[in-house]
Amino acid sequence: MKLRLAKLALFAAMATSLFAGAAQAAQCGNNAGGFDRWKAQFAAEAKANGIGNRGLQALAGTRYATKTIYADRNQKSFNYSLQKFMQVRGSNTIISQGKSRKRANAKFFAAIERKYGVPAGPLLAIHGMETGFGHFMGNANVMSAIATLAYDCRRSAFFTGHLYAALQLVDRGVLSSSTRGAMHGEVGHTQFLPGSVLRYGVDGDGNRRVDLAGSQYDALASTANFLRAHGWRPGAGYQPGQPNFRAIQGWNAAGVYQKAIAIMAAEIDK
Repeated sequence: MKLRLAKLALFAAMATSLFAGAAQAAQCGNNAGGFDRWKAQFAAEAKANGIGNRGLQALAGTRYATKTIYADRNQKSFNYSLQKFMQVRGSNTIISQGKSRKRANAKFFAAIERKYGVPAGPLLAIHGMETGFGHFMGNANVMSAIATLAYDCRRSAFFTGHLYAALQLVDRGVLSSSTRGAMHGEVGHTQFLPGSVLRYGVDGDGNRRVDLAGSQYDALASTANFLRAHGWRPGAGYQPGQPNFRAIQGWNAAGVYQKAIAIMAAEIDK
């Protein structure tokens, strides 16, 4: 499962500045050997920074996620050509199912476009690309994955903010110690890391809860909210060189991913 880098850079920078002392104090590592010691250090810092008992208990229950580290070191699909990338990701199926879903939920997508300015095509292309429209949301323990990446020296500062966000979401009852997701801790139909859930998550189905895994409508509305926050302009184009392509670039840093989303979205929106 791939990592959405650009999507989270803003939150990571913000969280890193907020918890700079914590990020510097807990000692990162490059293998499982120091993980438990790091957890103890991080737990003390998290408590001092306002994390509650539920969050601290979830942190205590995390384990070093070897599979997450392997996935983080072996992200190969972004090196494919655009044609190969789209073939591997099943672009024709995403387009076909995307068109059907757009027709079946026309009122919902019209309401989303009125509110956020984002048409159905990009949202459905992302939904299909990320999880096959909710069929493959991942089976990794989210808290262990995020804690492992915050501990790992490779990108500790980047993921420390997302670990704090995850602990806050546990305190609020949005996540739990048993929540499952992708290898890097992404959750839900469109795969938000905890920092993005905290920053962009919205209620899309009107039940006054934000549940990106249990409600595709919450996930799609949150994705539209993310794109709007990254400069999406209602009515403007979203192909390379057009104004809204920058918002797609904000969603994912990989060029082949960005172009694939734009191509599939245009077909869905025809």
